[in-house]
Amino acid sequence: MPLHHAGTQILKTKRLVLRPLSLDDAQAMYDNWASDPQVTRFLTWPPHTSPELTRQLLESWCAQYPKADYYNWAIRAQDRLIGNISVVEVDERSERVALGYCLSAACWNRGYMTEAAQAVVDFLFREVHVHRVEITHAVKNPGSGAVARKCGLTLEGVRREYFKAANGEYLDIAAYAILREAWEAKAQ
Repeated sequence: MPLHHAGTQILKTKRLVLRPLSLDDAQAMYDNWASDPQVTRFLTWPPHTSPELTRQLLESWCAQYPKADYYNWAIRAQDRLIGNISVVEVDERSERVALGYCLSAACWNRGYMTEAAQAVVDFLFREVHVHRVEITHAVKNPGSGAVARKCGLTLEGVRREYFKAANGEYLDIAAYAILREAWEAKAQ
């Protein structure tokens, strides 16, 4: 069955609103996570050095929203922008997607990312009709792996020195996934 792309829809959970990012989010994104070396340590990009750099990134992201197969959400909690979660890879033929996410360090260990990721995983299976959702993370970032496990994803293995971080460090990457059948069993 082909994927039924729906674009970035507003998703609501008990504590969060996930919505498309806007250029107006640049300062909050910069302040809350994009400029924090602790948050960006394991990302594909280094900490932002100015709100203008964050705005430029948002311009490129926002330009993608008209595409039905583009998924990138701002995460809001208590009227404050605290992070983002997005589909970073889509494989149409295999009906597979991969997620990436980052969260303000001030909000770590409160269950926010698990809540956001679960909402996105549910949306992708229910609305987009994916067969498989994947999450990879640096082994040195175990909190990200906890999010994957809490969302029902299974560890499939570790890729040794698979990723070179923005700081030049080679990182082992853990790979998790959940298949439609497992999601359906969990959702009942």
